[in-house]
Amino acid sequence: MATDFPSHARVVIVGGGVMGVGLAYHLGHEGWGHDTVLLEKAELTSGSTWHAAGQITHSTSSFGLGKCVDYNTGLYSGGLEAETGQPVTWHGCGSFRLAYTPDEMDWLRHTLSVGRALGFNIELVGPEQVARLHPFYNLDGVLGALHTPDDGHVDPTNVTMAMAAGARQKCVRIIRRCRATNITQLPSGEWQVETDKGTITCEHVVNAGGTYARQMGEWSGLQLPMTSMTHHYFVTEPVPEFDALDTELPVIRDDRKVSGYIRMEQKRGLIGIYEKENPNSVWHDHCPWDYENWLFDADYDRVMPYLEESLNRMPIFAELGIQREVHGAISHPPDGNPLIGPAPGVRNYWCCCGTQIGIGWGPGLTRELARWMVHGAADISMRDYDPRRFGSYATKDWQVVKAEEDYCLRHEIPFPHFNRLAGRPIKPSPLHDVLKAKGAVHEEVYGFERPRFFARGIAQQDHYSFHRTPVDDMVAAEVKAVRERVGLMDVTAFTKVLVSGTDAYALLDRLTANRMPQKVGSVKLAHMLNQAGRIELETTIVRMAEDRFYLVCAAFFEQRLLDHLAQHRGTDDVDVTALSSDWSALSLNGPRARDVLAACTDADLSNAGFRWLSARQIRVAGHDIWAFRMSYAGELGWEFHMPNAACVDVYTALWAAGMPHGIADYGSFAMNAMRMEKGFKGAGELTNEVTLAEADVLRFARADKAYLGRERTLDSGLRWVCAYLEIEPDGKADGHGGEAVLRDGVVVGSTASVAYGPTVGKVLAFAYIKPEAATPGTALEVVIHGQPRAARVLDEPAYDAQSLRPRADVVTEPAQ
Repeated sequence: MATDFPSHARVVIVGGGVMGVGLAYHLGHEGWGHDTVLLEKAELTSGSTWHAAGQITHSTSSFGLGKCVDYNTGLYSGGLEAETGQPVTWHGCGSFRLAYTPDEMDWLRHTLSVGRALGFNIELVGPEQVARLHPFYNLDGVLGALHTPDDGHVDPTNVTMAMAAGARQKCVRIIRRCRATNITQLPSGEWQVETDKGTITCEHVVNAGGTYARQMGEWSGLQLPMTSMTHHYFVTEPVPEFDALDTELPVIRDDRKVSGYIRMEQKRGLIGIYEKENPNSVWHDHCPWDYENWLFDADYDRVMPYLEESLNRMPIFAELGIQREVHGAISHPPDGNPLIGPAPGVRNYWCCCGTQIGIGWGPGLTRELARWMVHGAADISMRDYDPRRFGSYATKDWQVVKAEEDYCLRHEIPFPHFNRLAGRPIKPSPLHDVLKAKGAVHEEVYGFERPRFFARGIAQQDHYSFHRTPVDDMVAAEVKAVRERVGLMDVTAFTKVLVSGTDAYALLDRLTANRMPQKVGSVKLAHMLNQAGRIELETTIVRMAEDRFYLVCAAFFEQRLLDHLAQHRGTDDVDVTALSSDWSALSLNGPRARDVLAACTDADLSNAGFRWLSARQIRVAGHDIWAFRMSYAGELGWEFHMPNAACVDVYTALWAAGMPHGIADYGSFAMNAMRMEKGFKGAGELTNEVTLAEADVLRFARADKAYLGRERTLDSGLRWVCAYLEIEPDGKADGHGGEAVLRDGVVVGSTASVAYGPTVGKVLAFAYIKPEAATPGTALEVVIHGQPRAARVLDEPAYDAQSLRPRADVVTEPAQ
């Protein structure tokens, strides 16, 4: 063992690419540098980083990712080199993203609005502006382009070395030529990292292994879903026309014709291609440990159609030879988003891997991970990157199918609600086939299949557009059925967790801001916070017995909930059981809901016998099931929770009883429209970046109790507030979230959720805006598809503001 090899550290990062080094750099800036060690098996950047094209663009429709990109650009364009004295080699040439079709133009308009909310230098231009700044590109068929002048590209190795220098300046220790061979958790909870130079014991371990990350996770019994996909770029011979240029040409992103990008590489051309068919995945089981600076031979057959079109688009390349071929492996998770955050089921094992665009995304995401590790929460929503968004269903074979799908979608239009169909169904509910036969179009949520809408008179498939489609008519009909008659929805995808034991009440009480349900059969809506006082998740808590509590929350929060309970239970006498895969759930809503249920059970369903926000066991179709009187739709309604074996029988009985009342199936799209009409906040609003006060849900916090994060959530001040808006409709497009919100022409925030409310005939939104702009009645504007629309802050729900309908004791008149 080397005599100077450290035996202990607070943090050990395994992997020396842009992600691992970026995290080391940012942990140094957050104050943990003196006790952080980074291990690299070869030389820094020798995995995937060194062969990256190194580009970065502000052209993103993700609000959180946009924040990261903006930070990265500032870091590359001057901040990092000034700090460390190390060259970065920034090329601030700007870029264009081209559009050939109306749908692509709509995508660019939406991206423009998100960029406006983030304060980006961004504009939508015509082909003539592209031609003025890039005279060599064939613009035949181009309708327009998104111009992002502050974009550029950078040398990946220089960036990583500069961040390494910055990390060392903050006392991070970087050990090269040191291969980790095992990572195990000790009985103390600490992590032991075994290497070929010695063993280190640490409090936190970070998997930044790049193409090795999945097999490294297996050392610790973890299933980290990602697959290595190979990507080509080509460098041409010197281009004579480039000799006379005074400035570098902008990068061209041509998603349709090239399925990639074209740019200058010094005086040469660089062509990058993500072919949309025949993707190539490698190392399904094991990436060889001895691979260093590894490249594959070019596969021209795979990329030739796009390579030929790139020469058609850049005619000055047509007679040149290819001087350099780069065909390297990059990690792709099943949904294309990196794995940034806690590994599932364990404490203080962090993922910093699965990043397909490390240079473009890495520093910003590693800054957020460093904040998460040090302070308990990141400053952007991490829902899309949290490794716990996948469950045990994400097997190796499925990972390959989804990664190949993601690769092929890399340069397709990211339509709203895009439904990735490969490898499905994964976890169908007992009703999946029944509902599919009735026209259901399903979506996947944490592996579960959930109905989106029911196709009636239209093709049973997703209909994509940034504008309204025939699906909106389906949704309006489903909402109308629920509002006026009665609707039934399969909500099996909800997370369902049972917490029981002598100390179950005490554990949940100290983790929830609201008052716990006091009586058996009581139901409470509660929020759990992290140590930073930000929202970890929202859950419904049902007290089934004195020492037994049933928790229901959004499907993708299952592992987060289980981990949160495990990490704070201490020595409590508590049993936690996940029931999500074993239990099903149905939701019955509408003014005729009581009539339908009464035909199926002998239970007293009156207000006196079954009060609002209460739960009890009832017998339906020969099964004892739990019924909760609650409604996410804002109507008279119940949720039914039961073992899977009961689901089809209960559904069949309710459907038969509902037929005289005009019962209808409905899906998540209608559910979302109704929750927006009722002003109910969802997972898009209740994120790890906001406090209870900022989310405007402080009414669910008890002032007279202690709970995790209490002081931080109450004393942090208001950076923004979640406001409820109505937006002037235009009958064509309603918005999709992330759009800029303006007051007197000045950006004051952005939307979180947007939906058309068919009952009220209004476009409704939740938006995080500056507190001074959130006063009810304030006139605002929301930029939708590049155009400002009049908006107003509401002070009450757009539908049934007094919430009389859910509490009704008699049948009410249908909504008008």
